[in-house]
Amino acid sequence: MTARSISAGDLDDPRVRAMIDLHVARARAETGRGSDHAMEADELKSDAVDFWALWEGEALIGLGALMEIAPGHGEIKSMHTAEAARRSGAGSAMLSHIVAAARERGYARLSLETGSWGYFVAARALYRAHGFEECGPFGDYVADRNSVFMTRTL
Repeated sequence: MTARSISAGDLDDPRVRAMIDLHVARARAETGRGSDHAMEADELKSDAVDFWALWEGEALIGLGALMEIAPGHGEIKSMHTAEAARRSGAGSAMLSHIVAAARERGYARLSLETGSWGYFVAARALYRAHGFEECGPFGDYVADRNSVFMTRTL
């Protein structure tokens, strides 16, 4: 097996942009109209967002980002694992990296929004396995039957 590595995501790399575009397209296709909250590549360039890419050798297999939404409270954004790398531990590796980064920042809480539709069942199971529990809307979110909000203390 080729070694995996996580590095700052290069938003000018066409492979990274293609995966972000796929992530956004799937999020929009797999949830109710107006209920997807996936960030476009240009939004990930914000100074408020740390963005990472997960590589297996030269192959891009995952993405993830961390955004501060309030002092001491971070939000996971743009988590995506390539189809071929799903159920291989890639998603857990990226999620563990984001949790560690949130701890390094001194966050007391880490939250996320994901979809409620069937496509997101595996994602919700991954988050639960890492200690996230369902909660109400946080930050600027509002209650939405197409969204599931999750959080954990750090």
